[in-house]
Amino acid sequence: MKIDPKAFRVTHGRKFRIGQWPTRIPPLYRSEKQYRELLDVGVSNLSALQRLLYASNRYSLLLIFQGMDAAGKDGAISHVLTGVNPQGCEVHSFQRPSAEELQHDFLWRTTCRLPARGRIGVFNRSYYEEVLIVRVHPEILRGEGRPDRLGNGKSIWKGRYRSIVNLEKHLHRSGTRVIKFFLHLSKDEQRKRFLQRIDAPEKNWKFSEADTTERKFWDRYMEAYEDCLRATSTRTAPWHVVPADDKYNARLIISQIVIRTLQELRMNYPKMSRERRNELQVLRRKLAR
Repeated sequence: MKIDPKAFRVTHGRKFRIGQWPTRIPPLYRSEKQYRELLDVGVSNLSALQRLLYASNRYSLLLIFQGMDAAGKDGAISHVLTGVNPQGCEVHSFQRPSAEELQHDFLWRTTCRLPARGRIGVFNRSYYEEVLIVRVHPEILRGEGRPDRLGNGKSIWKGRYRSIVNLEKHLHRSGTRVIKFFLHLSKDEQRKRFLQRIDAPEKNWKFSEADTTERKFWDRYMEAYEDCLRATSTRTAPWHVVPADDKYNARLIISQIVIRTLQELRMNYPKMSRERRNELQVLRRKLAR
């Protein structure tokens, strides 16, 4: 299986049209058995790289997942990261802001959850909700307590784009590598998955009337995503548009992009100093008595 991450990357400085990107591509696997074998290899490689990331203690990794409801964010996170040591990985899901969070700037609640050096952080939804769902539903913005003199309309989103880009540049300079995934789902595939949720006892708890209501705003969400990805995909923190109609394909693509990013860091296990080697030899002799 050969996956080129650049094929899914939104190139900085070029025009981006969300409708020109596919929601489905030919399968990267020949059968379900081969899919599971390929995913297992990816899980094993990622687990080894996570141990190296922790041992080298120089970098951290932040994975951001965005997409429409039923795009497969939860499944991708659980399957791709299933073999990673829980002590080295933290997953945070961001829903409606709390009263305390609304008393701070829009980046505050996610900044408090950024991964420390040597760790992998996963944001299931993120600060990008503030230029997506808040843009589609401006009544949310009015409830955030912003000063009126800060402006409205397009100037708000442009200002937030700048804040996000500046944050991600700061993170990159500080050793945090940011990988952003937009799981690109078609409206028809979402409908099929919603119906499956209704029929499956283990899934219907996820479904509510609000999900069908949000489908009415599909075009507005696509416009918001298009503007957001165009404005915030940079060389150091690019967006990857992952065709999500095929969940198996999406997971394989995500796995390879994460692995490639960690490999490019060229990490090494800490080298043992002469003093440390001598210290261990002393301890060996004590244990041998």
